[in-house]
Amino acid sequence: MNARLLVCVALAVVGLLRVNAAPAASRQQSPVASRWLRGMTLRDRIAQLLVVPCYGEDPAQISEQYKRYTHYVRNLHVGGFIVINRVVQGTVRNAEPHAMASFLNRMQRLSKVPLLMAADFERGASMRVSGTAKYPHLMAYGAANDLALTRQLGADTAKEARALGIHWVFAPDADVNSNPDNPIINTRSFGEDPQRVAQHVNAFIEGTQADPLNRVLATAKHFPGHGDTDIDSHMELPSLRANRARLGQVEWLPFRAAVQAGVDAVMSAHMSAPALDPAGVPATVSPTVLTGALRQELGFRGLIVTDAMDMQGLTKQFPGGEAAVRALQAGADVLLMPPDPEAVLKAVEAAVKSGRLTQKRIGESALRVLAAKATVGLHRSKLVRIEAITDTIESPAFAEHAQLAADRGITVLRNKDQAIPLKAPASSCFWILAESRYGQGGRKMGEEIRQRSKQTPVFALDPLVPDTEIHALLEKSTQCEANVVAAFATSGAYKGNVSLAGGYPMLVAALQERSRTPLILVAVGTPYLLRAFADVPSYVTTFSSTPTAETAAVKLLFGEIRSSGRMPVSLPGLAAIGDGL
Repeated sequence: MNARLLVCVALAVVGLLRVNAAPAASRQQSPVASRWLRGMTLRDRIAQLLVVPCYGEDPAQISEQYKRYTHYVRNLHVGGFIVINRVVQGTVRNAEPHAMASFLNRMQRLSKVPLLMAADFERGASMRVSGTAKYPHLMAYGAANDLALTRQLGADTAKEARALGIHWVFAPDADVNSNPDNPIINTRSFGEDPQRVAQHVNAFIEGTQADPLNRVLATAKHFPGHGDTDIDSHMELPSLRANRARLGQVEWLPFRAAVQAGVDAVMSAHMSAPALDPAGVPATVSPTVLTGALRQELGFRGLIVTDAMDMQGLTKQFPGGEAAVRALQAGADVLLMPPDPEAVLKAVEAAVKSGRLTQKRIGESALRVLAAKATVGLHRSKLVRIEAITDTIESPAFAEHAQLAADRGITVLRNKDQAIPLKAPASSCFWILAESRYGQGGRKMGEEIRQRSKQTPVFALDPLVPDTEIHALLEKSTQCEANVVAAFATSGAYKGNVSLAGGYPMLVAALQERSRTPLILVAVGTPYLLRAFADVPSYVTTFSSTPTAETAAVKLLFGEIRSSGRMPVSLPGLAAIGDGL
């Protein structure tokens, strides 16, 4: 795509996007926010810029955890909390919805100024909260390419969030995933086509703003664009090597769309962008990126929130207090998950006293935070009704929307000899290659298979299974009418890459050698898995690893649905955007 065409596409998309929300700048003119601000000391105003983490549990009042949380609220007067996952023995544990809401209510009662509660609800509340609808990853929505589905995701997410006591969702992901080796964005993105990503970003934001009673703050992330990188910013500092022309025509197209749609917040990335700032510092602490590009060039007037400040892409460059000061100097408003909130408070206060920051600058950011609280009506009501949670999050409509999106997104790229749907499901063998021995991946798929055919052999493996056991299973499975390999491979923090582990590649290769037996590889998660198995005869990709994606795969293989998804990304030398059977 040449530069002139890209510019035309950018102008067309921005021109066609509907603006259905008040510009962020106008929402700052809040009398409630101004009143709150007038009653605050400098230290209180700085504290409003801090959003600290919690696990969404309701800890005992005598626990150190509870004492820490209450200290943040009563003594530090922080601006809000972000609900994060707890990891126990390598397994991610989501928050229990009622306990989480009860805890958030308790914190709200302790706070004089309402707290802004946030969460990474990129695919609905299920990303952080159990018992909620399992919406697929955004790339599945890109494959379905139905803006109504994406708009519904935004609306459902807003309703779930408000029922749980969450007002700020760190979604949608506005990154254009053009790098197949991206270990951290990948299926979190709507895809590789900047125009398509922009349209879906706009649709999601529209959904979050559709119901005034369930209004949440939406966040476009990760500026200036994290899609063309191959390093996880949780571990190191990635670098976006695109020139300014490319940034404006590709990476920024979805962010421009978000600004036009009245997005409430933009999250910065801990990555360098030499074309914007030759110093090579993280965008989070770069004035040329946050103020020059985002504020002045893109015209954004809402909240700028940093990515988590405990990520090594930032901490390896600057210590916590210094990083916070530099982020505020650069133009950030909210400091997300500072490793030591008290140290950050002291560092920022000292920076004001020394002249590195001004009281006016702190006041501007504090006013934006307070105006955001007023936007979601926290001056009217800051508590949620615990007894009403179940009716909302267990809505059959939400589950139907989630499954429909997964069904519409699943894509068949190859289908040699019409192996899909299976001609003899009962005598076909399913090999479920889970990413972890202790995770949930593959369990739903096994259940769905057995519901349809109790005779179907299902081999559930994990990366710790020794090669000898895999060879033994291969010897027992010589009579399979077809082999279906469901390979789970997903992006995630601290993984470093997205690939098959253990003896899995050997297993796939061994099954490929059985040329007379149809082999179907189902990539449950990243679509880029085909690059490692370029000769596989039949290939399906779900773009997601959620239970709904697992169900969609089984429905497809058993002939209950047809594939209507189309590739939202390219696989160099193997598939182009728009491919699908």
